[in-house]
Amino acid sequence: MFRQDRTNPSTAVSTWKGRKDLAKANPSTAVSAWLNGGLGGTATPMTAFGGIITQYEDSGTTYRVHAFRGTGTFTVAAGSADVDYLIVAGGGGGGGRGGGGAGGMLTGTVAIDTASSPYTITVGAGGVGVSDYTVTTQTSGANSSALGVTAAVGGGYGGSNAATKYDGAVGGSGGGGGWNSGGGAYGSGGAGTTGQGNAGSGGSDSYGAGGGKAEAGGTDSAGEGGDGSSSIGISASTRTYAGGGAGGNYSAARTGGDGGGGTGANYGSSVATGGIPNTGGGGGGGENGQASGDGGTGIVLIRYAVA
Repeated sequence: MFRQDRTNPSTAVSTWKGRKDLAKANPSTAVSAWLNGGLGGTATPMTAFGGIITQYEDSGTTYRVHAFRGTGTFTVAAGSADVDYLIVAGGGGGGGRGGGGAGGMLTGTVAIDTASSPYTITVGAGGVGVSDYTVTTQTSGANSSALGVTAAVGGGYGGSNAATKYDGAVGGSGGGGGWNSGGGAYGSGGAGTTGQGNAGSGGSDSYGAGGGKAEAGGTDSAGEGGDGSSSIGISASTRTYAGGGAGGNYSAARTGGDGGGGTGANYGSSVATGGIPNTGGGGGGGENGQASGDGGTGIVLIRYAVA
């Protein structure tokens, strides 16, 4: 039996006798073209537009990547394909004490085509931090969605110093707990969303940290943000996304999780940093007189083979 996978791409179709149920090929048509649909008509590889477009090669296969750093449209002009996606929501804003949780992160594969095009791509904004530990206006990150995939959930905000908002909020990953100075109680960490992230840690002398995609807040050390997860294979370079924000601390600043998590504030020394844009990292928590950080915006990546 003829084996398509053993045909020398440089061998012309005219040298192959052909099966009776297929039309004879044009002698100038190479077998490599036939393997891509040449005998039944010219192949139509998918043509698509939207986002920042790059290409790279891995193990002999060329991939095209569409990166959306903000909300936009992905349009399939011709053809269809199974595409890999990475969707990261916006990270939560740091609270007056607790670090913000990372935005939820989803990866997978889905079939797309011209009939369902254009596709709306929504990239979630990061949550907003606060100017001082007495302020309670911190917000969670916004959701991201693409290609009809269920939205990645925005990261939960970090807890504050007030009884009304001293617990970390639930989210893609949960925010870290703060402190209710009036009641003398530490806040609890917010829960994460299954498959998208992890919980924040509860408040303590080192205030609670936001969770990340790979681990909960405070896993490596009290007050440190939970680490995010890498995007192996989805783009030419491997990058880590969805790290949790660190909690504020009186004596020493705590670091955010790998994947864009912000550093927590240190009393009398430094303000917190925000989550890195387009990573979904959570904002660092504040301290007495020190501001907290905003959450990082999310990102959407779409990848498919072109050659």
